[in-house]
Amino acid sequence: MQLSRTRALADPLIVLESCGSTNAEMRERLHGERLGHLAAIVTDAQTAGRGRLDRTWTTPAGSALAVSVLLRDLPADPDEWGWLPLAAGVAMTDAVAAQLPAHEVGLKWPNDVLVDGRKICGILAEVTPHGVIIGSGVNTAMTSEQLPVSTATSFAALGAAADIDRLLSDYLIGLRDLVAELARRGAAASGLHREAEKRCLSLGRDVEVTMPHGETLRGRAVGLQADGCLMVDVDGVERAVASGDVVHARLA
Repeated sequence: MQLSRTRALADPLIVLESCGSTNAEMRERLHGERLGHLAAIVTDAQTAGRGRLDRTWTTPAGSALAVSVLLRDLPADPDEWGWLPLAAGVAMTDAVAAQLPAHEVGLKWPNDVLVDGRKICGILAEVTPHGVIIGSGVNTAMTSEQLPVSTATSFAALGAAADIDRLLSDYLIGLRDLVAELARRGAAASGLHREAEKRCLSLGRDVEVTMPHGETLRGRAVGLQADGCLMVDVDGVERAVASGDVVHARLA
């Protein structure tokens, strides 16, 4: 991978031919290496990735991009940290949209990037003693036959060739700037709250949310709280969802 633009942004950029999990690799390296804010590990052959709810995520070599970014310059108020995966979602949404201008690109709360209603990228945040690791997996060259489910998509399946260096550098620039403003001014004053709601395809939709403890909520997503939680109107009562697996109801 030729990543000259990305290399100029990361501190440092570590490119691996293959890797079990870029998030796990980042955690391991934090014990013995000097890794700064926006250090990034990248591979196009991840063999043991982990998604939300501990789902495994594996793809054929060369068909998808896995990147983990270390965030060290964090908001002083830990209550603002819930916005970090949403900041990553906004940044990745914009990076993908820049290369797919003819398609609807948006964010499914809390951190899946959808193109025309199908998932092209998933994001997972992990808190460590050394900072927050943001892991992302983007379907790049995966063919329609290789897609794991009918609700997934890729650049290749959409007839596009992803510019990996541009995708990563756009993502890092967006993430860097959003996190810096979040740390300086908070989600509301920085505009992150507004920008996340603007890109969030879940809002205004009927959704089904499977909660971590097994409860299922069915209602209409109506907004994001000040802490980034999803507000779901369930029979006239608004419920705040801090984490959960969201499924959008089909539009008529």
